[in-house]
Amino acid sequence: MRHKAKKFFKTPKGMLTIILVLLAAVAAPGQGLRTLLPGLVTAMLAAGTVDAMLLRWRKGAWEFPDGALLTALIVAMVLRAQEPWHVVTLTAVFAVLSKYAVRSRSANVFNPAALAIVASFYVFHTGQSWWGALTEVSIYLQIVLIAAGIFITDRVNKMPLVLSFFGSYFLLFTVTSFVRDPRWVAEIFRSPDLEAALFFAFIILTDPPTSPAKYPDQLVCGVIVAVVSFTLFEWAGVVYYLLAGVLVGNVWEAWRRLHRRSTRSFPHGIVPFLREISPWRQTYHKAA
Repeated sequence: MRHKAKKFFKTPKGMLTIILVLLAAVAAPGQGLRTLLPGLVTAMLAAGTVDAMLLRWRKGAWEFPDGALLTALIVAMVLRAQEPWHVVTLTAVFAVLSKYAVRSRSANVFNPAALAIVASFYVFHTGQSWWGALTEVSIYLQIVLIAAGIFITDRVNKMPLVLSFFGSYFLLFTVTSFVRDPRWVAEIFRSPDLEAALFFAFIILTDPPTSPAKYPDQLVCGVIVAVVSFTLFEWAGVVYYLLAGVLVGNVWEAWRRLHRRSTRSFPHGIVPFLREISPWRQTYHKAA
């Protein structure tokens, strides 16, 4: 058991688990533990239980639901600490279910935490404080987020993705500050939006199953996410502009993977793409 645990914490998932727990431990006291812990703990328990049962059903053996625990942590650390515990829990469970509902041949299409948080905005009218990004701690403690983020980004080999996102994202807002009232975009360069962008890029954008592996594709994806996030902030003003950006990037990545295989498998077009990510296609192949 000790050997398995030691081996797990050397993997990217294990390292990310350590990083998220560290960030939560630093940020949680400032949010009020009595307010925060019920949602955080129940979200992890519920998401882990659901994922464990689904993994058992699909693979015929029990597996540790490490991905579900990470997803639940991210969901809880992005939503307001004051959200009711059952809202955080239901959002985390929906995130886990979305991994199985919308999949391509190789992986889930959407980042589960991002998709669930956007959905919860419309279903439960949730807010997002990104408290896990250390938005309300000393500036010296915020170095923990940057150092940990750079470490995990390098570990999963997604540095071009993060750099292209940051470069495009801050360039667009900087240019905007010169062509219109700079007060409109000033918040992007201040807390909590600045820390939110860091947490988003290091933790959510770099999700291996839903982001490109090759450097040229990472550069393109980073620009797409930045442009979509910027556009939604400027023209729609939605609170989930970053998460919506990554969901569009996820669709582009799923389409790119399909396009790469399509010359050998089936014709181009939207119908094959929708068939590829359909949950019914997964059921058919599983039954076959």
